Amino acid sequence: MPRYEFDGQVAFVTGAGRGQGRSHAQHYAKHGADVVVLGESRGIETSPYPLASAAELEETARLVEDEEQEALVVRADVRDGDRVEAAVSTALDAFGRIDILANNAGIWNVTDLVEMDEQRWDELVDSDLKGAWLCAKHVGQHFIERGDGGKIVSTASTAGLVGAKRSGHYAAAKHGVVGLTKALALELAPHDVNVNAVAPTGVATPMIDGILETVGEEALSSVSDASGSMNVLDEQLIEPRDVSEAYMWLSSDAARYVTGVTLPVDAGMLAK
Repeated sequence: MPRYEFDGQVAFVTGAGRGQGRSHAQHYAKHGADVVVLGESRGIETSPYPLASAAELEETARLVEDEEQEALVVRADVRDGDRVEAAVSTALDAFGRIDILANNAGIWNVTDLVEMDEQRWDELVDSDLKGAWLCAKHVGQHFIERGDGGKIVSTASTAGLVGAKRSGHYAAAKHGVVGLTKALALELAPHDVNVNAVAPTGVATPMIDGILETVGEEALSSVSDASGSMNVLDEQLIEPRDVSEAYMWLSSDAARYVTGVTLPVDAGMLAK
């Protein structure tokens, strides 16, 4: 495993209760960073699967501590600007600084756009796009005030680079993350802040399991077959660690001249 040096740094990881977020938190800790483990377990009404529980957030913190790094669990809904601002303040009170924002929180569900109600649209877009902006806004303010740079890495999706049948709200939100990444890269470049995104294909996480349990393999297969944007039923479903390695590189000095990009981690799917 490549060695990235994050000694003395603090990574603020959203959606860290399980899946990709937990993997990112563990990887940052393995490479020397203390970690803010942020999540919200109150649930979202239109989500077809439960969000990470408080116990799962605590388990992520324990895994960070197993790497002999400090962990701080913070509960906040990324859709709520006041709570995000308070979470950042709590992290700064505890650690004195944030060096890396891992903008991972998000949800997914499957519905045709013409059949979708406004609540389903709003809850997903607010979670996946507005939440990414709010976290970048408040951590970005800290980067500017501190004056010695920082890293922001956000989770987009291959659905943020192509269309996605039955997941149009998700594709729209993730396309938004790609645009947000480019805009933030330009705005924060004078402050030595790198802003990038990772675009995974289907990842073996509890989110995928929850979708499968709710809509079934046949319905979910129609998303993959029609859009080519997610290979969620493919035998080549990637693992959270594959996404985490991209996060580590983009968070490190090895990528110091990389900003404004969205890096696919898709096993070549977008090359088809």
